Amino acid sequence: MYNPEIMETPANIGERTTTFAAPSMGREVRDLQVILGVARAMAGTMDLNALLSLILDSVRTILHADRATLFLYDAATNELYSKIAHGTGEIRFPADAGIAGAAAQGRQLINIPDAYADARFNRQVDVKTGYLTRCLLTVPLVGTEAQLVGVVQVLNKENGVFNAYDERLAEALAAQVAVAIQRARLMEHFVEKKQLEHSLAIAREIQQGLLPKTPPQVPGYQIAGWSQPTDQTGGDCYDFIPLSADRLALVVADATGHGIGAALMISETRALLRAISGQVEDVAAILTQANHWLCADSLEGRFVTAFFGILLPQLHRLEYGSAGHGPLIWYRASSREVRFTAATGLPLGMLEPTEFDAAPAIEFAPGDLGVLLTDGFIEAENPAGEPFGKERVARLIQENAGRSAAEIVQILDACVQEFLGGGPQMDDLTAVIIKRVST
Repeated sequence: MYNPEIMETPANIGERTTTFAAPSMGREVRDLQVILGVARAMAGTMDLNALLSLILDSVRTILHADRATLFLYDAATNELYSKIAHGTGEIRFPADAGIAGAAAQGRQLINIPDAYADARFNRQVDVKTGYLTRCLLTVPLVGTEAQLVGVVQVLNKENGVFNAYDERLAEALAAQVAVAIQRARLMEHFVEKKQLEHSLAIAREIQQGLLPKTPPQVPGYQIAGWSQPTDQTGGDCYDFIPLSADRLALVVADATGHGIGAALMISETRALLRAISGQVEDVAAILTQANHWLCADSLEGRFVTAFFGILLPQLHRLEYGSAGHGPLIWYRASSREVRFTAATGLPLGMLEPTEFDAAPAIEFAPGDLGVLLTDGFIEAENPAGEPFGKERVARLIQENAGRSAAEIVQILDACVQEFLGGGPQMDDLTAVIIKRVST
């Protein structure tokens, strides 16, 4: 069987003189075997870099070329870039520029017998590398669902120019290459996703391990804490810090955002409050010092709302300050009144210097409650977009004030989950309940 061979020389650029070459049956069989061997090798290679190297070496061998470059398509920037190339470093350019861009946009093979006679050829690469490009064959890589994967460019055919038979080989190989790259990319993304999930699982385990294992045992009081992040890692925390035999610090904090960034910031906040409260007794001074260090470390736009209180059980008094954290909820058993109080200063890490004020101390009578929540409770929305709101929280506290602190936490969570109606939890949920149970 005879095949058309297109012969182009510098003297007749733009014209096509069709001759007929007759590659022997043995050569066609050998070439087919090489392509099938490359396809099998690509099917067994999941590493993208190794696959790209294999592709370039195979293209050069099959087409008897001096060099080859594989440009991958970056859909996010609409650029082509060379991850691996023979003889050059990485090149990145718009996906509609030059000969490679023309092949990508038109989804058509381009055969240039004289590179310097084509206005689209970028001579600067030759200038930088000292290489002389005589001829080039550019083939688009189009994968499944007609997705552009990239472009292969092959330079300088040995002893001549690329012909029609070379074009057929290149197109046959390109069809295999495009699918192989798509598969390798999917596998690469899958592996990266699994590695990230593993890392996040470890981070979650560490973060959950920092939460108190058991509630503090304070005579005359029940104290319960609970936290449920919306992601694998959370931006909320609570903490109980024994300061002395008759003083217990309580912390509830909420960092802006979600994910690893918020988790790191909330972990630093917890560590700072623990360290400072071991040296400083005044609530306002503790928050002021924590704010100083967080401002020095935090990125713009990141901050932490934090409640910091010191319970004096022998005096039945809670001294506290709130750095942007609110509303804070207090229940008076004698009147069944629910009262909300606001923050006493800006969030931590927002502005330096900032002075914090302590709030008026809370006096606990038997049956009284302190309910310290992050905003995930109040701002939770049902499928209709209605927020859970302060009124529902107040009603739940009034209706369940006779229950234990741990039971109240469970009821709050269950009611919010029911309110979500099966929808996603959009924010972390953290709660601390303080209840005086005896005289």
